[in-house]
Amino acid sequence: MTAVATLIAAPSAADLTDDTVQAVLSALTALGGKTGRPDWLAPGVACDLPFEGLAPEQAEAAARKALAGAAVDVIAQAAATRRKRLLVADMESTIIEQEMLDELGDYVGLKQHIADITTRAMNGEIDFKGAVRERVALLKGLREEVIDEVWQRATLMPGAAALVATMRANGAACFLVSGGFRCFTSRVRDWIGFDEDRGNELEVVDGVMTGKVVEPILDKDSKLQSLVGFAGDRRVPMAETMAVGDGANDLPMLLAAGLGVAFHAKPAVAAEARARVDHGDLTALLYAQGYRAGEIVTA
Repeated sequence: MTAVATLIAAPSAADLTDDTVQAVLSALTALGGKTGRPDWLAPGVACDLPFEGLAPEQAEAAARKALAGAAVDVIAQAAATRRKRLLVADMESTIIEQEMLDELGDYVGLKQHIADITTRAMNGEIDFKGAVRERVALLKGLREEVIDEVWQRATLMPGAAALVATMRANGAACFLVSGGFRCFTSRVRDWIGFDEDRGNELEVVDGVMTGKVVEPILDKDSKLQSLVGFAGDRRVPMAETMAVGDGANDLPMLLAAGLGVAFHAKPAVAAEARARVDHGDLTALLYAQGYRAGEIVTA
């Protein structure tokens, strides 16, 4: 079979059933596709459905209709290049659960105000660079040591450590590229073993934040350029790259990657991305590549 549709449920629920799988197979057959035998990657969590005779987009649309709102994600793609050799990941609300600039805002009593600006920027409603400058300006006068205090709030997104560890164990390179700040990206890099991190820099003078960002600001174009550059440096075809993120500033790299996954993303991003994960955790990106539960590396 030339293509595969992977059905993925949240591991915490593990409620993917044989009946659901058969309903999707019937939908693909009804469209004129030829299907193979289902291959369970993880009982109750992930199942591969080989097929041919349909474009991945057709198969995915048919599968979503057959799922009828069930809490199951579906990713359809060509089978030959599904195992990826390079990962580029956003950090905030993707690899970690927080937006760290919002958390810093808590120390000046403006967390909700800053969070509202963040939400609008991630939805693509306002200019990203302008939003970064506006939010950082509100932090003027904050002590640098607050960064260490805020870092204690960071928690990993479920499946993040397994995603990076498993891909690296199988020879893939993993990079963290964020519109956030290197005072946090460097710590996340070391925490779960990314090969490299990129992010913005807060300007600090005499241990105090000036309310400015060191230019140039890393934005959506920078993320795209990073993906292309990493792939070129390692001679990895774009078809064998994966990108994951949740915000509008991630969209260009999601569209350029061999598999770009909108992860629990803002509506405008989920609508445009080639693939999306709305229900599962980050191990969904491993199942999408055909990894079996027993192959996933856990800490």
